[in-house]
Amino acid sequence: MSQSTTILESEEAKDRAATLRNRARLGANQNLLFWYRELYRDQFKDFPNPAALSILEIGSGTSPLKQFLPSVITSDVLDLDYLDLVFDCHEIDKLDAIADNSLDVITLTNVLHHLKSPIEFLNRAASKLKAGGKVIATEPYFSVVSTLIFKYLHHEPVEFRISEPELRYVQGPLGSANIALPWLIFFRNREWLQGLTTNFDFTNCSTRPFSALSYMATGGISRRLPVPRFLYRMLFSVDLALSRRFPNFCAAFFTATLTRR
Repeated sequence: MSQSTTILESEEAKDRAATLRNRARLGANQNLLFWYRELYRDQFKDFPNPAALSILEIGSGTSPLKQFLPSVITSDVLDLDYLDLVFDCHEIDKLDAIADNSLDVITLTNVLHHLKSPIEFLNRAASKLKAGGKVIATEPYFSVVSTLIFKYLHHEPVEFRISEPELRYVQGPLGSANIALPWLIFFRNREWLQGLTTNFDFTNCSTRPFSALSYMATGGISRRLPVPRFLYRMLFSVDLALSRRFPNFCAAFFTATLTRR
């Protein structure tokens, strides 16, 4: 076995252990679960009956989506026994388990910023969508407030000065990241979106902010803050409204929806 293979296997083992820890922490954090529940409601608000759709989730290792939408097909690059599919999403177009032109929705939350080439992935994913099918992706939004948090208090890398919409360095599914990458694609370097126009109809492309400080108020996955559940739920709607009224000042996440031609 080569040294590079050994290193890759070691990184994967670390990522698998970290994913299982994060999944357990998320499941024990009721405020964070509420945040995700509201996110999923917002992601699927334009569908009368999401349970009737054919939905594939990319990056389900930690995700609680299946708790709220049991019919979703879960997947990840890590081999975890609670997933429906295990594959590298960069090669989704080669996946025989999902027929071409068969999915209503491909959804992913905080996953695009871990991908080597998000544009290439989206183009490959289009082959699995029906005409009019959607990609729904939620990612960090860089406002005045959230930029300070993501740059100085968050553990994942933030790099604004990039010349191409790709990761410069790749080291394992969790270790590779630039959390600014999706925001740069959708809000700052929109010419990069031209690489998607063959497969997606940009007259039906939408982006909308989702929440300001309410995610941080849960403690996130790494910790749990002692905010009473009833108080958190009361303040969440205010936080959501502020993120949409003043996105460039305080929004922390956004959801992009792309429609297959």
